[in-house]
Amino acid sequence: GVAKKLPLALLVFFSALLYNQIQPPPPKVPGSPGGPPITANRTKLRDGRHLAYLESGVPKDQAKYKIIFVHGFFCCRYDVLNVSQGLLQELGIYLLSFDRPGYCESDAHPARTEESIAVDIAELADNLQLGPRFHLMGFSMGGEIMWSCLKHIPHRLAGVAILAPVGNYWWSGLPPDVYQEAWYVQFPQDRAAVWVAHHLPWLANWWNTQRLFPSSSVKARNPAIYSREDKPLSAKFAQRAHNKQVTQQGEHESLHRDMIVGFGKWGWSPLQPGNPFAGVGDDVKVHLWHGVEDLFVPVALSRYISKRLPWVIYHELPTAGHLFPVADGMPDVIVKSLLLGDG
Repeated sequence: GVAKKLPLALLVFFSALLYNQIQPPPPKVPGSPGGPPITANRTKLRDGRHLAYLESGVPKDQAKYKIIFVHGFFCCRYDVLNVSQGLLQELGIYLLSFDRPGYCESDAHPARTEESIAVDIAELADNLQLGPRFHLMGFSMGGEIMWSCLKHIPHRLAGVAILAPVGNYWWSGLPPDVYQEAWYVQFPQDRAAVWVAHHLPWLANWWNTQRLFPSSSVKARNPAIYSREDKPLSAKFAQRAHNKQVTQQGEHESLHRDMIVGFGKWGWSPLQPGNPFAGVGDDVKVHLWHGVEDLFVPVALSRYISKRLPWVIYHELPTAGHLFPVADGMPDVIVKSLLLGDG
């Protein structure tokens, strides 16, 4: 009897062990006992979560333009586009950045979807009384979120700048040749991490923390992923005083969930035809920027999207990598293009 029961007991034991290994740890809630302290200004959303935010530029009641910046992967509200004080004052710009859910001091959102972040942004604008319409800028993973905002809250947008946006390789309408070109530009470990995030999201935490196989080179900040122009710019991220705060709630609710949502199964595609501003007027402009030498996010995706969507103004930078928005002077170029149509 014992011999027959032993295999079953071992199966149960190892199954329980595996289950515990793949379960992500609970987030460290800001302001809770043992959690990180709350130091930022925060606003409460309807569902009880809080978003931490940072204001810069001119006071919003004096601003001609109000811009919300959406940060990327492994970043936070402090990584807002470094627009010069001179331009902020000259054009009358109020600039708002915030920690996306699970990052830094914004509460985690376990039910986060590609739509929920757009709803959060609209609610953030309402809570801070930014008015019926505002401009948006998003970088990298924050750039991908711009497509969600164009889908779900176009009526709130006065203009959008999409900077080196992450793309989802499973968006419908992506031709096989474009998919192949973009997919195989990635390093093998990045293809694996993206594949797991899409097909086995429940395994994402284990995959990105295990030591058996190479995990995401983006998450690991592998120097090989930086282009020639990216390498000197990468120091701006490595030297950030707030580096440890970015994932202080835990990597799963920030980095891993970013991957699960960004590369997950969307119910729609940015490649679907139709101008979200049709009938609103031609004053709303959408600018898409991408560097040809980007090793984080293949340029092929943005290049194809810009061809499919004639209402998108495409800026392709022939020698730039992924980090071009932090290059000296580039934030002013991007903002002037968004607000004034320059460039």
